[in-house]
Amino acid sequence: MTFVSILYGLFLLSTVILYWGIPNRRFRLGLILTASVIFYGSIQLQSLPFLLLMAWGTFALGQPLSETTPTQPTDQTKTLSNEAWTKLERRWQERRRWLLTAGIALNVVILVGFKYAPFLFPDLGRDGPVLAPWLDPYFVMPLGISFFSFECIAYLIDVFRGAPPSQNFFEFAAYKFYFPKLISGPITRFHQWFEQWQLQHPLKIEQVTDGLWLIASGAIKKGLLADNLAIFVNLCFENTQRAGSVDLQLAVIAYGLQLYLDFSGYVDMARGSALLLGWTLPENFNFPYISTSIADFWRRWHITLGSWLRNYLYFPLGGSRRGLLRTCMNLMVVMLLAGLWHGSATAGMNPAGFVVWGAIHGAGLVIHRLNDSLSQRWQGLTALWQSIPGVVLAWLLTQGMVFFSWIFFRLPDLQVSGWVVRHLWGHSRDSQFLDLVYLETVGWMPEQLAIAFLGIFAAMFLAHFFRHILNVQLNWHVKIALVPICWYAVLLFAPEDSLPYIYFDF
Repeated sequence: MTFVSILYGLFLLSTVILYWGIPNRRFRLGLILTASVIFYGSIQLQSLPFLLLMAWGTFALGQPLSETTPTQPTDQTKTLSNEAWTKLERRWQERRRWLLTAGIALNVVILVGFKYAPFLFPDLGRDGPVLAPWLDPYFVMPLGISFFSFECIAYLIDVFRGAPPSQNFFEFAAYKFYFPKLISGPITRFHQWFEQWQLQHPLKIEQVTDGLWLIASGAIKKGLLADNLAIFVNLCFENTQRAGSVDLQLAVIAYGLQLYLDFSGYVDMARGSALLLGWTLPENFNFPYISTSIADFWRRWHITLGSWLRNYLYFPLGGSRRGLLRTCMNLMVVMLLAGLWHGSATAGMNPAGFVVWGAIHGAGLVIHRLNDSLSQRWQGLTALWQSIPGVVLAWLLTQGMVFFSWIFFRLPDLQVSGWVVRHLWGHSRDSQFLDLVYLETVGWMPEQLAIAFLGIFAAMFLAHFFRHILNVQLNWHVKIALVPICWYAVLLFAPEDSLPYIYFDF
């Protein structure tokens, strides 16, 4: 069951009707958990017990982490001296830190184990006794394990910092398995999700319309645009030796658009589904391809991951509080780890390309920070970047770096991606490539594809201009009229077999 399917539409419709038809709030939460288990089980049933165990372990660790004092005052503890009490409290805080470290380490080990066991232990489960051969088909990376683990780590750190823990595993499990965001996010904090559940009100017509509109626009992005772009991208990157430089350049641009439309389409449908059930999930994208700096790009791209990296990794490392050199080191470390988080050794993927992708973004962030430091000393540099030519140049440099880095994201095998980089200029295509790819399969010539890509970029800029500059919003009457048109367009023009979401691999 995937978001862009009639089966999911029926599943969501029945869940929404049952949810709002049940007057008891606890029963509603039970329905959410049941529906979420059914949704995940329809895709990967064998991973459910393990994820339930992870959720229970995180919930159990949250209880002692929330106890900020070693004990309640008793007749015995009241007689302790200040020095003895200080020592007792110090030991207790040390115990809490060890519990937090253990919880984080356990989630990291699980994540790394599933993602990189085939890379770290290539013979695991083949000839060795660790995993029997018959177990291999079941030892698969659970879908959404990256998002699942990061949410668990965020919960433990939040509780350690003073947020109240969940008092009921039933409630915590409903949050962890909440089906709209379970597999590919957005990354959501328990306390925000739970507070929304406690304060839920009956649906309003605007809320229903916004939810349906998000689902419809997400289906357009995924089914109509991303999946059609994927046909061209796959043909080019699976036949790199036969493609010419122009084909490779178009494929890089097409993949950047495909990745954005695929993932943001998923998030739109997730947010729309949640809205129909009374929750508002955080936005994950805010027109990232209009960014004029790599720092701005990460404020607009995969926003919840950027927030997680900033709050739970960058700031604990010291952030920008320990000098320029340490700041640059922290930025590079964070982005290298972001690359490893995206990477995986499953399905034959090579994690090296994702490390290179993270290093490119880390270097971009370091250069941006150095530029900011120089701009504070030299006002002429600030004036340059604020001028119209400077803004255009900054956009070209930023997006050039971003799209160049997508090569290593799409082709993590460095031999393949290195070949593509070396042949981005001055390489002629195979004589049959034009006919087989453009004429017979895609149906568009390279010039037409380039114009179509420019049209997509122009549509993004226009949408941003109307939404954020002019503050023009569609009213609910227009949205409800456009919803069936969008769904019909997807049904008519989307490829017959809907492709898996790209981020399902991560």
